[in-house]
Amino acid sequence: MTDPVPPLTARHVLPFAVMCVGMFIALLDIQIVAASLQAIGGGLSAAQDSIGWVQTAYLIAEIVVIPLSGWLTRVFSTRWLFAGSALGFTIASMLCGMAWNIDSMIVFRGLQGMLGASMIPTVFTSSFHYFQGQRRVYAAAVVGSIAAIAPILGPVIGGAITDALNWHWLFYVNLVPGIAVTALVVALVDIDRADLSLLRGADYPGIVLLAIGLGTLEYVLEEGARWNWLSDPTIRDCVWIAAFAGAGFALRSFTFANPVVDLRALGNRNFAIGCVLSFVTGIGMFSTIYLTPLFLGYVRGLSAWQIGTAIFSTGLASLVGVPIYVMLGRKVDLRWLMLFGMISFGASMWAFSFITHDWGAGELLIPQVLRGFPQVFAVAPSVTLGLGSLPPARLKYASGLFNMMRNLGGAVGIALSGAMLNDRTNLHFTAIAGTLTPANGAMEHLLAGMSARLGPVLGSAGAGHLAALERLRGLAWREASTLAYADTFRALTLAFVGAALLVPLLRRVAPAPAASAAPAAH
Repeated sequence: MTDPVPPLTARHVLPFAVMCVGMFIALLDIQIVAASLQAIGGGLSAAQDSIGWVQTAYLIAEIVVIPLSGWLTRVFSTRWLFAGSALGFTIASMLCGMAWNIDSMIVFRGLQGMLGASMIPTVFTSSFHYFQGQRRVYAAAVVGSIAAIAPILGPVIGGAITDALNWHWLFYVNLVPGIAVTALVVALVDIDRADLSLLRGADYPGIVLLAIGLGTLEYVLEEGARWNWLSDPTIRDCVWIAAFAGAGFALRSFTFANPVVDLRALGNRNFAIGCVLSFVTGIGMFSTIYLTPLFLGYVRGLSAWQIGTAIFSTGLASLVGVPIYVMLGRKVDLRWLMLFGMISFGASMWAFSFITHDWGAGELLIPQVLRGFPQVFAVAPSVTLGLGSLPPARLKYASGLFNMMRNLGGAVGIALSGAMLNDRTNLHFTAIAGTLTPANGAMEHLLAGMSARLGPVLGSAGAGHLAALERLRGLAWREASTLAYADTFRALTLAFVGAALLVPLLRRVAPAPAASAAPAAH
């Protein structure tokens, strides 16, 4: 007979709530720049093809540090690792606001992601310490909701801040809550004790291999399309480096006695499938948050505030989905809820694929509701089914790997989406331009009309004709870009079809009784 679940007190709720605030800020900042990329690029005199690194640098740094969080927690304790992460994140945010060019911004964003990364998986494992039994389902819903909603709200909040103040305040806004979280975590969180002896004999070669492998992989994904992939020697060398470093890291993790990342946890079917589903969910979450503001900014020409309000329906739908998930989570098998989330997410990507150049908030409403409402259904069950299937002793190490998969999916999704946009836009533009010949009567009529209108304004028929040709080129490029966005969303649809097929392979996980709480302080 198991012990009854102890009553919930402020001793459980307050420290968990404070840590959730830190996690929310760290996740929010991944995408808080999304609606303001044009403003940041203009302020820093950056080229469009380098702006994506303002997001990607943050994700790369997070991806490298997140899987190390389990080991770092055992070394420094949950309290001091989380407090140090919150303080470092706050300082890096201030530096981002003070950036003077795109290079310094990328460096400071990487620093921000690296220093704040440990806050994310630490909250996941702490939820298993503070809550037992059925309450873990609710805690997973809270954590999953934050993971789902924070990136969505990022562009909305970022757009409002940029329009009301300027892009520098996207980062300065973190200063007060960052300091508050740091102080409150020191005062309230007491889960475990530091063990600095783990610094001796740690798997430092594994850490180096992990950083090199993930860093070079993301560089290849981000820059490959720009430099024509393997035809460029630098890209080709980075592919080899990423492959050898990744293989070396995997070999090291399976053979070293105390690896920094517990790849052996992948032997658990639920955890392995959960990691794959987390990866695909990350692709969908971060890719759409990247693609939608980019489309609204560069194709529609909307301001940061207009972009934020246009995508606000996604966040609102996510908030509506949370209480419904919590209610259903008590009665319905979590696997079916997750299947619903994956199918709905895929349906949303398919709905996005019908995009046209004049889409705005109204046309985006249905696809964004389809994406936002079920997002907690796609994220929260994977926490319970994936992490909840592991023994408590493995949670800290495995949680870092689990969370890395979602953010790695986000980084890969953003990079591949950018590469696909570039390739498909060029392909469609070439196809469209091939039809704009003198034999095209409609084109000739349009060109003649524009030339006649612009000639008197510019002072000569020749100038009017050149201006009309430039406008025609702009129209062709706009349509080519729109078709490329549609192609990218179709590719994302296929990813979620594959993910949905994996969900039935998950085993059901019963809520753990109070007696099997997360690792006690030691």
